[in-house]
Amino acid sequence: MPAIAEVRSTALLHSSPHGSDLPACPVCADSMIAAEASAYLPDNVIGHLWSCDTCGYGFVTKHVVQRIACN
Repeated sequence: MPAIAEVRSTALLHSSPHGSDLPACPVCADSMIAAEASAYLPDNVIGHLWSCDTCGYGFVTKHVVQRIACN
């Protein structure tokens, strides 16, 4: 089955009842445990590829990594 991919914002559509920052599938609302792949991109961005085990829907989240200056 071909994967469908979409770039999503870092805002979670469904919050977990346990207070976790893991996303839920926007199609079937099943819990997502771990990203299939992650990549460090230019400009301090990390992208995560998610794929739902229940319905097969796929999407990408992107997170900006903030640099911390040490004195």
